[in-house]
Parts: sequence; structure tokens; C-alpha cells
Amino acid sequence: MRIVIIGAGIIGATLAYALTQRGAEVTIVDAGQPAGGATGASFGWVNASFHADAAHFALRAEGIAAYRRLCHDLALPVAWSGCLCWEEQGAALEAQAADLTALGYRAEILGRAEVKRREPAVQAPEEALFFADEAAVEARDLTRALLDASGARCLFGCPVTRIATKGGRVSGVEIPGGVLQADRVVVAGGTGSAALLAEVDVALPLLHRPGVIFRTQSLPPTLAHVCVAPIGEFRQLPDGSILMPTAVSHQADDSDALAASPDALADAAVARLQKVLPDVPLSWRDVALAQRPVPQDGLPFVGACGPDGLFAGVMHSGITLAPVVAEVLAAQITGQMTNAQAEMIAPYDPVRFQRA
Repeated sequence: MRIVIIGAGIIGATLAYALTQRGAEVTIVDAGQPAGGATGASFGWVNASFHADAAHFALRAEGIAAYRRLCHDLALPVAWSGCLCWEEQGAALEAQAADLTALGYRAEILGRAEVKRREPAVQAPEEALFFADEAAVEARDLTRALLDASGARCLFGCPVTRIATKGGRVSGVEIPGGVLQADRVVVAGGTGSAALLAEVDVALPLLHRPGVIFRTQSLPPTLAHVCVAPIGEFRQLPDGSILMPTAVSHQADDSDALAASPDALADAAVARLQKVLPDVPLSWRDVALAQRPVPQDGLPFVGACGPDGLFAGVMHSGITLAPVVAEVLAAQITGQMTNAQAEMIAPYDPVRFQRA
């Protein structure tokens, strides 16, 4: 079975690996380079503590489990550091812990002394939640590692101009110089997916969700966890720099425009971070602006759509969901999807946006 995946971000790369493990012949096509879009500008936090509803929690929790399975098979840049979260305090923090525990999630309340012991550089709060099962990934390195492990053929700097069809089913994709033949096509091109799908009468309404993230200069070892504070989320990268989105609670950020220029947003975020890390000299080194692929209802867009043989995988956050979405899509594409997998992705079926 010849499969073309449009998009070399984390979704496309993870799906390529899952499909080649099932014996498929996979080619990835991307107008840019691996992880060149939203993936490369992501915070890299794998979690289920953020979720829209119980079904979305279950999908995200299975995303964590799917990362465990991937890491069992491959050496990947995934750090199982856990997360310290103190966005809320007092009764609100206790309610958050109770809600997650009721869903079966590990959420432990730590006092100030324990938070300070674990993160000495942090201006410790009265209490924090510790999510032991959460992780951080280096998205660019992870994408490249999965592409390499997949053995898929890759065409970079090669835009797809059209999804080719014949007799009501896909036949390939149009690229510069001709048509790349395929039995199945998967659209996993982030914000570029909507225009391609529209050409074959598949509706994918996307919200406009710009995101800005910055890295500091390299520092000595300072942080051991993903940290989620009232001023925003931050973590330390393997190169010593600290990574932080400029939006507070960036996963739930619903801003459709930037409030200021990216450099000004980074300046303000560094000033907030400095109050939490008072003894750490901070300045930003680089800032990245990316458009996040967020479907209109905020939920993933996953599964078969349009002409026979066409599939899609577009969502935020692709970092947490990529491994489980890849497992399910690979099973669906190859005709091996289980009832449990079908039930898990049913709320995210592309049919929900299609015109009557």
C-alpha cells in the first residue's frame, strides 16, 4: 500500500513510523523542512492535566501511554520529568487535584518546602500539584528521529498543490513536475491543511491562533520539571536555555491576534519569569511566532474524510496527541482499527464540520 503523508511535523512523522511498522510504503511531502511549522515552535509538554472534557482527557491520557510504548521501542528525546503546577492556589488547587484524581490521573499536592526542595531556584508557592506522568519532548529532534526510524521517503521543500482523485477516490498528490501516485493520502499539514481539503470539498474551519515562544540564553542546570505558574509555563532545555510561551496558560489561550510585537511580548514574559526565578539572570535569545492549527471547536480533526482513501490529522496539541493519533490512524488506514480505537476518536470525526 502506497501512502503519501502531507506534512513533516510531529503528526506526519509519528504516523509515518506507525504505518511503516504495519508494512506500508510511505512518502512524506512538505513545502518546508521537518518540524518547520507549529511543531518546531511548540513548548513540548506532554500532558493530560489540560483537557476539554472527559473524552478529551481519555485521549490525552492515552497519548501519554502511547509515548511510553514509543520510548520502549526507540531511543527518543523524551524526558519523563513530571510537572509542577501552581496556576491555582487554595481551594481551586484542591479542586483541580480532586477532579484529576477522579479521572484516574496521578496528582499529588506538595507543600512549599517540598516544592523548594525539588526546584530550589523557584520562588516557591504555598502549594503545587505534581503530575508524575507528564513529560517534555524536544520536538524538532523527536520529529527527525521518528522520520529516520520510519524509513519513509521524504520530499522537503516540495509543496503539494492539489490532492489528485480518480473515480471518486484519491490517486495521489500534485507536486512540482507531476503527480506522486498513492493509494491513500493523509493531510497532516497543520494550518495549511484547510485549503488543500477544501479543494476536495472537505470543510476544516480553523481558528486564528498565533503563538509566540522564546528561549533564554544558556544557563547552568536550573530547573528539573515542567513548571506551570500563574505567570506562565516554563522549562529548561537540554542546551541550558529556558523555554517559555509568552501567553499565560498558553494551552487555553484563545487570542486571535497578538497584543504587541513578538519582541515586546517576550520582554514582558521575561519580566514575569524573573519574579519566579529571582536569582537567575534572564534575557531572551530568540523568539518564534507560529500559527497553531486549532479546529473551530478546539478539538482534534482525525480520520477518514472526503473521497475514498483520504484521511486527515490536524489538531492542537499535536505534541501530546501525536503517538495515539498515529496508532489509531495507522490502524484505520490499513483496515485494522479496533472498536475501542473507533470509539476513542469518534468525537473527532471530520464529518462534524461537513456541509449538509
